Amino acid sequence: LDNTGDLTPIGRKMVEFPLDPPLSKMLLTSEDLGCTDEVVTIVSMLSVPTVFYRPKGREEESDARREKFMVAESDHLTLYNVYKQWKAKGYNSSWCNENFIQPKAMRRVREIRSQLLDIMEKNKMEIRSSGTSWDPVRRAICSAYFHNAAKMKGIGEYFNLRTGMPCFLHPTSALYGLGFPAEYIVYHELVYTSKEYMQCVTAVDPRWLAELGPMFFSVKESLDSRHLKRKREKEDKMTMQEEMDHRRQQELADVEKEDDEVEALRRKRQKIVTPGMKESGAQTPGGYIRKTPKRAGFI
Repeated sequence: LDNTGDLTPIGRKMVEFPLDPPLSKMLLTSEDLGCTDEVVTIVSMLSVPTVFYRPKGREEESDARREKFMVAESDHLTLYNVYKQWKAKGYNSSWCNENFIQPKAMRRVREIRSQLLDIMEKNKMEIRSSGTSWDPVRRAICSAYFHNAAKMKGIGEYFNLRTGMPCFLHPTSALYGLGFPAEYIVYHELVYTSKEYMQCVTAVDPRWLAELGPMFFSVKESLDSRHLKRKREKEDKMTMQEEMDHRRQQELADVEKEDDEVEALRRKRQKIVTPGMKESGAQTPGGYIRKTPKRAGFI
């Protein structure tokens, strides 16, 4: 939304997708970063419940199979890796069962992905892949979830940079137990159980937060830079106020114009003349003027 509450150009594009706003933003950003193929798969995987399952009595075997798909820096990329390997196996349901993945959920992911590709084609979005480089994908994820950014406080423990709420890595996360844990991360959502566990976590560069979420984050600057920043903030505030004043004036002008049109229409209404009724004006010896019918109408 802009300063007056209207949709921005990117907001009008986001409403074309039947997705949560962060997921729509991720898709649109991926086009600029050249990684739409990877991101549309990740968005499709996030649109269904978890594709992994842990049958009772086989938890260790299930966890061992899941570790084969893990990408150390991102749970989102882990989901992409699952879909990529399932596609390489010809969308085989037996392969899903062997790896403790729900085939029904994967088929639903494939349907959602196909629908999103149709919408992207309709909006003339180019489908490109970033190849073996994961940074563009992680930047696209950061652009959508910078409001869910967290900083490391201890081993497996983080705190939300905006609210200060403590949150923890889930033991099934790809980032859990790393020798060099990520200092800054973004997460898809919080799951409240015994603790506030983060679901679908991706490591990010802190400079990406300042670049993609400048309304929340900024890089620590020198004294001169802070003065310039305050000056820009003051100018932005004045610009916002001017836009709001202009919007109010425009709304008042529209209301006045509508009132004038209604008044003009009222004045154009002709008085209905009924035969035999008295009418003010020139008086006849009888004291009134009588209107009489002429052909099929009245005068």
